[in-house]
Amino acid sequence: MKKAVLAYSGGLDTSYCLVRYAQDENYEVHTVIVNSGGFTKEEVERIEKRAYELGSKKHVTIDITEKYYQDCIRFMIYGNVLKNNTYPLSVSAERMFQSIAIANYARQENAECIIHGSTGAGNDQIRFDVAFSVISPNSEIITPIRDEKLSRQAEIDYLVSKGVEYSWEKAKYSINVGIWGTSVGGVETLTSNQSLPESAFPTQLTKTEADSQIIEIEFEKGQPISLDGKKMPAVELIQTLNSLAGAFAIGRDTHVGDTILGIKGRVGFEAPAPYVLIKAHHLLEKHTLSRWQQLHKESVATWYGTLLHEAQYLDPVMRDFEALLESSQERVSGKVRVALRPYRMELLGIESPYDYMQSKVATYGEENEAWDSRDARGFIKIFGNQLKIHHSFDKK
Repeated sequence: MKKAVLAYSGGLDTSYCLVRYAQDENYEVHTVIVNSGGFTKEEVERIEKRAYELGSKKHVTIDITEKYYQDCIRFMIYGNVLKNNTYPLSVSAERMFQSIAIANYARQENAECIIHGSTGAGNDQIRFDVAFSVISPNSEIITPIRDEKLSRQAEIDYLVSKGVEYSWEKAKYSINVGIWGTSVGGVETLTSNQSLPESAFPTQLTKTEADSQIIEIEFEKGQPISLDGKKMPAVELIQTLNSLAGAFAIGRDTHVGDTILGIKGRVGFEAPAPYVLIKAHHLLEKHTLSRWQQLHKESVATWYGTLLHEAQYLDPVMRDFEALLESSQERVSGKVRVALRPYRMELLGIESPYDYMQSKVATYGEENEAWDSRDARGFIKIFGNQLKIHHSFDKK
């Protein structure tokens, strides 16, 4: 019997793969689910129970939430990464790390095959295949849904023929929950002119304008370390902030972007904690970084987010980007006050020992001690010299 590792979620596609390869193809199938902060304990237990019922030889849950934060999320905070100025890479970053974890497990188990249930139309197939082929190159990659272009009904019919009587009704909305945001797909996101209804979002608005509150987030070298004066690990802080800001329905939007395959796609999402943290962190950087730091790290962060989205996390250039991003955070420490209101947030201000506005050298629009009027006149004259040369030709 060939040993195969199956990236298992408990859904229709991966259940089809499990039953087919455990029963018809006679493989020894090891099911693996990777929790990067999106599954509850009850969900993990339910998925494990179903895996064994459908024929899994061994089921493993790998929790990478802390690793995901340390190796990826913190760099997205450092870079204020919002793809197309909108999307915090909620699913794309998560999928990459789930793929890497499965590939590492397959290599550890000397699996001859790795199976996943991706179709041929999306980005996930690329993230899975790239990670598997790089980390576990001796494992054959098997993708029946993609290769055989199986319809949902064909999968259901097959499972019913095998006595699998689970309810496989397709949900109206496809939802992927993660610590760094939740994606929401539906019939509306397949169009260019429709928006998701309020009911489509998993986290519903429960706060009113009267419930508006001001919170304080403290950062140390770019990392969030406390919420309202309470120190806590970053993962816990993100989870707490997701609940807090989610009740105000903050962080909702629709992302329009280019898939790795070159087609346009839309997806709705809610990302309360990422949205608040990125905006708060960015404000703190405006006060504590030089203008050239801000300019260059913005370019680096754009490339970091783009390559992360496009399954290139394992490229060595990503470690180079991370080194610059981390170096830039040396003085990004301080507290940021944020107002939470229904559907929106407001940045109120910061306190930091490295705030450039506290400089004793000069105050914007006011007095200064670093130069006098003659220095200012001379600087302005030289500063505008090249423009004067350029425009002097117009007179000729």
